[in-house]
Amino acid sequence: MRPLSGGGSPPVLPEAQPTEEKMVVPPRMSRVNGWSKPLHKFQVACWVVFLVLTSTNFGIFIPLMPPYWRYTAYGVTGSIFLFHLVVHIIAVSINPAEKSVHQKNYLEPMPVFDRSKHAHVIQDLYCHLCETNVDPKTKHCSACNKCVLGFDHHCKWLNNCVGRKNYRYFFSSVVSALAGLLCMFAILSYLFVQFLVDPMQLRTDPHFAGISRDTWLLFLPFLPVRAKAPVLLLIGLLVLVIIMVGLLLLGHLFFFHLYLSTCPEPRSASAEPCPVFAWSPGRQAGPAQSPETPEHGGQITGRGETPWGAAGPGSVPRRAENLEESHKAP
Repeated sequence: MRPLSGGGSPPVLPEAQPTEEKMVVPPRMSRVNGWSKPLHKFQVACWVVFLVLTSTNFGIFIPLMPPYWRYTAYGVTGSIFLFHLVVHIIAVSINPAEKSVHQKNYLEPMPVFDRSKHAHVIQDLYCHLCETNVDPKTKHCSACNKCVLGFDHHCKWLNNCVGRKNYRYFFSSVVSALAGLLCMFAILSYLFVQFLVDPMQLRTDPHFAGISRDTWLLFLPFLPVRAKAPVLLLIGLLVLVIIMVGLLLLGHLFFFHLYLSTCPEPRSASAEPCPVFAWSPGRQAGPAQSPETPEHGGQITGRGETPWGAAGPGSVPRRAENLEESHKAP
């Protein structure tokens, strides 16, 4: 039958070609911790930013402050930076794997998951890849290719999984990094205001004697380097941009996990999920609720953490896992 509008046959649209999904192949060797190669680019960027902020804070900005503020800034920010360095290294170095997985040889390649034999990686509290019995709250991470006790997420910034064994150190590193950035923001704000109002307040160090007002000294007092005012301002503005970006990312990360800590832990499979973030790790959520696409046949469970959508001291309760969902990957 011809169309009522007359005028020939309707145009034939080409059939949509199926797009081939990119398969995520897990590493054949299980990763021990965040120092296992290959290092992630986010991990390298994290250390570079830490070194840049440390060198500029203690080498450029704090030495310009008046003596009555200088030593206070050294003590406060120095303690925060040192604490962050310690807990960050601990979070990276800990192997969060299941206890039975610790006893396995990490030098041997892992078997390849065969979906024709098993519907899920973990079934009846047994992991078909790690070939061992696991805890009900254990899940298998495809990025590390091992079972992680109390799996929360795989953190690219640590290049390590975050689970029951290192969660408190992970969250402590987030809190300390946030506190350090806030301190640097306060220091830079003070320096910018003084530079515009009364720059002589920033030239109290004895090394400034006999130096023109448009020349500034960096890395006082041990390695003074002369620089013009525009160079100093440019360094301050670039560091301020890094601080603002870090505050936005870490602030969202902090309040996200703080919000998760206020949600009641589900006591049964029929418990109500946490509203809004019902898909978050450790909360009851069916496969249809998860925003993540299962990687290589559902080997990974939980989420891969990003700084804008993810990261508690020990006071933050560990996530409760749905017993039924912990037996299988989403």
